[in-house]
Amino acid sequence: MNFYITDDDVTVRSMLTQMIEDENLGKIVGESSDGSSLDGDTLNIKQVDILLIDLLMPNCDGLETIQNITPTFKGKIIMISQIESKDLISEAYLLGIEHYIIKPVNKIEVLAVIQKVIKHLLLEKSIYDIQKSLNIALHIDTKPHQSETTYDIKTYGQYLLSELGIAGENGSKDLVDILCFLFNYEKEYTFEEGMPALKDIFENLANKKLDVPADEQDLSREVKASKQRVRRAVYQSLKHLASLGLTDFSNPKFEEYASHFFDFTMVRKKMTELKNESKPTYSTTRINVKKFIQALYFEAKRLMLEE
Repeated sequence: MNFYITDDDVTVRSMLTQMIEDENLGKIVGESSDGSSLDGDTLNIKQVDILLIDLLMPNCDGLETIQNITPTFKGKIIMISQIESKDLISEAYLLGIEHYIIKPVNKIEVLAVIQKVIKHLLLEKSIYDIQKSLNIALHIDTKPHQSETTYDIKTYGQYLLSELGIAGENGSKDLVDILCFLFNYEKEYTFEEGMPALKDIFENLANKKLDVPADEQDLSREVKASKQRVRRAVYQSLKHLASLGLTDFSNPKFEEYASHFFDFTMVRKKMTELKNESKPTYSTTRINVKKFIQALYFEAKRLMLEE
């Protein structure tokens, strides 16, 4: 089972992680201190089975978060909070949570609830598998089950940009558009002779954005603006990963993405700059935009094919 923990108290997150791992109940695939960073599609891509979430958090509380994610999130939700208000607890159940646990957390209670939810999940899966087998045997055509929801390259690109800390950057839309262009390009031409040149990619994006036959000056202006937005976004991703590595060299995101999306010597250099609090502008940093785009595309495609 895959777990995701959202609680603004790092001690609580650590305690829950230890309980789950000590009892071999599953794997912690992510955690956050606030609900504002969660969305259903991202949790699904991480294949989260059970979300443990606090009620009171600074920016986006548990109830608001659940309202935001339940239209798409396919897993189960356990709320853990010090609030004992019957009205709030009732509202949480109406929103679709499986269980509500009162803090301070009790290990025996937490493990009992998690094990109960796991049994519920396994039972649902068994029933679905039986129904699917019967439908195949009886040649019954049915609509796809919710768990068979598919995602396109755009969804996985947005997920990766969130993981890389740049989902809110101006250049993130350009990067997603680039992924869509590359996906369609590969289907038509393949990459036997390599990816298109960056110049061709940005010109395609500019033509699509202008949406009309543009003169050379307008096209050149849009290409330049798009390149700048992308470069700034890539730089912010480098800065974000370097910051994670500086805080904790064993951070899962740092380990997974830093050397995959950037030359590690550049990541090391940025970590040193952050440690020494030097402030070079992004334009002085030699960023390999093409390497970043290639890594983003192939990683997004890999996630899509694994779904």
